[in-house]
Amino acid sequence: MPSSSAAQSVVAHTSDAPVATSAAAALPVSRSDFDRYMVPCFAPAPFIPVRGEGSRVWDQAGRMYIDFASGVAVTSLGHCHPAMVKAIEAQARTLWHVSNWFTNEPALRLAKRLTDATFAERVFFCNSGAEANEAALKLARRYAHDRSGPHRMRVVSTLNAFHGRTLFTVTAGGQAKYASGFGPNPSGFTHLPYNDVAALEAEFASHGAEICAVILEPMQGEGGMTPGTPEYLQAARRLCTAHGALLILDEIQSGMGRTGALFSYMQKGIVPDILTSAKGLGGGFPIGAMLTTSDVASAFSVGVHGTTYGGNPLACAVAGAVFDVINTTEVLDGVKARHALFMEGLRAINGRRRVFRDLRGEGVWIGCELDSTWRGKAMDVMTAAGDAGLIVLVAGPDVVRLAPSLVISLDEILEGLARLETALNHALQ
Repeated sequence: MPSSSAAQSVVAHTSDAPVATSAAAALPVSRSDFDRYMVPCFAPAPFIPVRGEGSRVWDQAGRMYIDFASGVAVTSLGHCHPAMVKAIEAQARTLWHVSNWFTNEPALRLAKRLTDATFAERVFFCNSGAEANEAALKLARRYAHDRSGPHRMRVVSTLNAFHGRTLFTVTAGGQAKYASGFGPNPSGFTHLPYNDVAALEAEFASHGAEICAVILEPMQGEGGMTPGTPEYLQAARRLCTAHGALLILDEIQSGMGRTGALFSYMQKGIVPDILTSAKGLGGGFPIGAMLTTSDVASAFSVGVHGTTYGGNPLACAVAGAVFDVINTTEVLDGVKARHALFMEGLRAINGRRRVFRDLRGEGVWIGCELDSTWRGKAMDVMTAAGDAGLIVLVAGPDVVRLAPSLVISLDEILEGLARLETALNHALQ
């Protein structure tokens, strides 16, 4: 039916009107506004970062911080990396979103990069690590259901794991403090001690016919920065193969170069059936991915699983640029060199004053476990670090976690370690 002349006039006006300048960016805000407006799921630092470049961040007052956290292992190339800026500016002028009723060129290019560089033959894109793990767990159960029947739905995970915040993934994580208080949790999960080969073997001996998958982090991040031993990870692979279960590796934090390989499994002598990625994949732009084989992927069909934003052109264009920078010998070897520099500096700090019981990790992903005298003080160190102009993380009450950019400069490493020592001396008295 023809539109009225008034309606046509409104449409023409709103289509051709000049773009108005938004006042939102100029609206004054402060840290107290968080407590006023935001749901209290977080307790952010007292300062608000407003600008970043490389591994340096400036707050509202113009104070500079060295960033050893990378937004929890996300800004893998630091802040505002030129390759990422170029990619997002070009894509922002081309196409932002089309939904999965269509495919798009950046998504297809990124999928090809990922499959060419890994064991995988198929990719599912989403928006976060939790969504990637949700997809992985659903796929594993669907695969087992279709091939073995509904009885095969048991998932083996580990104590102190972290796989996301959806009800399914938080249950997989095995930390009651995150999973309790939400009503009945999804059933069918077993949690075993990490790095315990005997416990894993006993579980398969008792319930092998019911197990559809084992989900593991190659190194537990939130659970204390504990690397998986090669023997343990290889035992998980062997047992899954022997019993027809799928091995899911959660590489949300460990992947995209953080340990010195494109993905951590490449250093461990194993190949998973399903791998999940996020965080560093987008370098700060939200994206997640589930990688798997053609055979396993065939358990999903049109409509069985989905996402509105997953694989959108903006996210995939940025992630493609990130991938191209990281997946080079120069960057991956540089991560290993940076690990050596960090460990040398941390040991020197500990030599001047013993504050660490253990220093562990891989690549630019390092856990600094506090000595027995200072147990429970990791948050105090994190707070003191902020006061000293350094951003760090914690992994539980006893471990200070470092997860800087993969390309952090030598000057930034040395300055950050000096500020960390200042923070340790102030916090641990």
